[in-house]
Amino acid sequence: MDLVSQNKCFEGMQQRYAHRSAVLNCDMHFSVFAPAAAVAGQKLPVLYWLSGLTCTDDNFSTKAGAQRYAAEHEIILIIPDTSPRGADVPDDSEGAYDLGLGAGFYVNATRAPWDRHYRMYDYIARELPELAESHLPFNGRRAISGHSMGGHGALIIAMREAGRYVSVSAFAPIVNPAGVPWGEKAFGAYLGDDRNAWAEYDACHLVAERKPELPILIDQGTADDFLAGQLLTERFVEAAGRAKVPATVNLREAYDHSYYFISSFIGDHLRFHAGHLNS
Repeated sequence: MDLVSQNKCFEGMQQRYAHRSAVLNCDMHFSVFAPAAAVAGQKLPVLYWLSGLTCTDDNFSTKAGAQRYAAEHEIILIIPDTSPRGADVPDDSEGAYDLGLGAGFYVNATRAPWDRHYRMYDYIARELPELAESHLPFNGRRAISGHSMGGHGALIIAMREAGRYVSVSAFAPIVNPAGVPWGEKAFGAYLGDDRNAWAEYDACHLVAERKPELPILIDQGTADDFLAGQLLTERFVEAAGRAKVPATVNLREAYDHSYYFISSFIGDHLRFHAGHLNS
């Protein structure tokens, strides 16, 4: 971990780090907010935030206003990038925003040319925590959250990694990527035609099959342009209901897909996670 930059923020430190990823076979950046207690060496819980399509670690760090609440609840924030980066990392040949750079979809790609770099699942669930948590004053308790593609990532990682996270939340997540255009395009490219492989990265499938025993919070804006065609929150509500898995799903009237929506309710999500991280 090489410290790239840091700024004092709510008596803590907002930091950005660079490192070489063996899993992704490239250089990566991620951001950290360390509350004042962590800067002083006190061991604290961690919340991972996974961002959406086209984003880097900077979007959440600069737009969500999460540091205020992380400082209040004494939670370290770890904010990864959304895909591998670098000149030799493949991108969509037509420059589309929903495949390639900025669109890792938090899966382990199995098809060339993507499989050499696009292993974001292992990066988020394995490599980055091993690195970051060994350098930060971490107390052993972690939660995970995210937005859109990142909400998809947070849900699937939390459900597949039973017992590793104490809670999961999401803003406007892609809950059924195996059944919507964004996911069909990405999964077809990264994973091939085997839809059984797709199912292991689909929150609607996982909630039914794994029946996770962890607190789940989802916020979805009713004015979200992607709700009807890409997000389909009702499918997760139905799947969780059939599986008898408790989940709190809030439909927020007139809110859209933007960071204005996230910043309006990020305090609720930090309080939700704090209640489980600090219990």
